[in-house]
Amino acid sequence: MHSFLEQIVADHMTSTPKVVTRDLTLRELCDLFQRDDFNTYPVEDRSQVIGVVSKLDVLSRFVFTPARIMPRHDDLMNLTAIDVMTPEFIYVGRETKLTRVLELIVNHRIRSMPVIETGQRLAGIISRSDVLRALQRCSHGA
Repeated sequence: MHSFLEQIVADHMTSTPKVVTRDLTLRELCDLFQRDDFNTYPVEDRSQVIGVVSKLDVLSRFVFTPARIMPRHDDLMNLTAIDVMTPEFIYVGRETKLTRVLELIVNHRIRSMPVIETGQRLAGIISRSDVLRALQRCSHGA
C-alpha cells in the first residue's frame, strides 16, 4: 500500500479524453452524455480548457422556481456548452500525487477532473475509477 503514496497522475490518467467545444448545444450534449455515459466533459476553445460541463450543469437549467420563469424547451436545448459550463473548476497536473487527487475527489465529491499542462492545454483526465484501480493494484503489489 505504501507504493500508492508515490503514484502520480501521469501514470493513471486517460491521455486522450473526449472534449466538447464551447458552441455545442444542450441537445448535442444530452446525446453525448447518453451515448458515452460520462458525467463531465472538459470544454475547449482554441485547444485550451475554458471550463467543464457536467450532467448536473445541464439538468440545473431545467429547475424552475417562482423566481425563474420556464423558458421554451427549444430555447433551453439550443443553449451552448459555454452558457451552462462551470468556468472555475478543479484540475491537477501530470505530476500531482494520486493521494492529492483522492483528497480532491472525496472533499469536493467530484467524479473526474482535467489534467492540465502549461497554457491551459488538456493533457488528460483522471477519474474515481482510475484512482480505485491504482489503489487496487498497489494493494496487490502489482
